[in-house]
Amino acid sequence: MSIEIRDPEGRGAALEVAPGGADGPDRVAIRIEGTSVQASWSCTPAAARELASALVAAATEAENARTAEPVTVKAHELLRGDVRDGDRLMTVEAVRTDGENVQVTWTSGSGRSWSQMYAADADIPLRRRLRQGG
Repeated sequence: MSIEIRDPEGRGAALEVAPGGADGPDRVAIRIEGTSVQASWSCTPAAARELASALVAAATEAENARTAEPVTVKAHELLRGDVRDGDRLMTVEAVRTDGENVQVTWTSGSGRSWSQMYAADADIPLRRRLRQGG
């Protein structure tokens, strides 16, 4: 697999990822080749999965940063996938209404999960809504 990437000066390079490599068949080979750089690395399949996860998280944050206007919703209107407005990425994993209260399970960009209880009519500022409706 080859992916076009650019350095801060705009020079292009090809990032290539393939199973195996100089260190053996149980490794993942990573190579960058361009006019300004040439480098090769390898890692375990587990480290490759961690790298992929970190790239997905960074891509999600970059996409969220482009959102125009934050929106405020009531706690009972939260939906799975809503992204909380604030300094850190927090995504709604689950919402459970219990009478006048709502229990929200959040997941951070680093993969941590926790639950918080809110009054059902509490205002929750969102950076982004994945779906409209309620």
